[in-house]
Amino acid sequence: MKLGLVGLGRMGSNMRERLREKGHDVLGYDPNPDVSDVRSLEELVEALPEPRAVWVMVPAGAPTRQVIEHLSRLLAPGDVVVDGGNSRFTDDKVNAALLAEYDVRYVDCGVSGGVWGRQNGYALMAGGHEEDITRLLPIFDALRPDGDRADSFVHAGGIGAGHYAKMVHNGIEYGLMQAYAEGYELLAAEESIADVPAVLRAWSQGTVVRSWLLDLLVQALSEDPGLSSISGYTEDSGEGRWTVEEAIAHAVPAPVITAALFSRFASRQDDSPAMKAVSALRRQFGGHAVRSAEPVEVA
Repeated sequence: MKLGLVGLGRMGSNMRERLREKGHDVLGYDPNPDVSDVRSLEELVEALPEPRAVWVMVPAGAPTRQVIEHLSRLLAPGDVVVDGGNSRFTDDKVNAALLAEYDVRYVDCGVSGGVWGRQNGYALMAGGHEEDITRLLPIFDALRPDGDRADSFVHAGGIGAGHYAKMVHNGIEYGLMQAYAEGYELLAAEESIADVPAVLRAWSQGTVVRSWLLDLLVQALSEDPGLSSISGYTEDSGEGRWTVEEAIAHAVPAPVITAALFSRFASRQDDSPAMKAVSALRRQFGGHAVRSAEPVEVA
């Protein structure tokens, strides 16, 4: 199958190579000419046979909207666009409606696998109409893990369902990472534990907490014992916030995911205003000692 792929960052470039290795003819476009196969979206569309299939892998939000708006003016009736980025599910109906004005089809697809996907394959969660999903099955089959792993692809439902499923997946990921991180810190704080990485490595075989994320933590510690080369400042890419917002909208209690998200917010504070207020209150009502702020050096 011939596919146009827009966005050749870490995920997009690896997906292009995996698809090519599986025998598909993939033509990629990226604003970076060093990695792009063509010079423009116009050239990409012109090089694809009708009915065309274009997979978009660019950052969520405005970049995705801009690409889809541009494609809407270039594609023809019967063509299909797949948004494989981490777009918010609410954007999908907007994108689909825009493309529908030109009789262009739309599929949203949550993609999980990270930078390891080229080698290991990806888990795929698609949303859209059955006929569009069926048409794209050769691409989905090539991207998912090798062997008899049909469950690694799901047609989750109508438009937006793929990104909704990926949003919840990433919210769960926040909670899992936070639990492993807290366990790591607790092990490191106990003097009797002589080899923290070895304990975590032991957990990765046969225990109920074994997982790929745990394997990755063991690998990170083997490369950088004590994780001394990085700071604790941790970004969030949006999906955790959206998951918490959806939990509120549906009145679903999600304390673990919510706490994990708030822990990321806390990681970005050099000196927490909230904890300053707590310290001040302790001094006011109980006369408790407080630590003075470090003096600011004047150049």
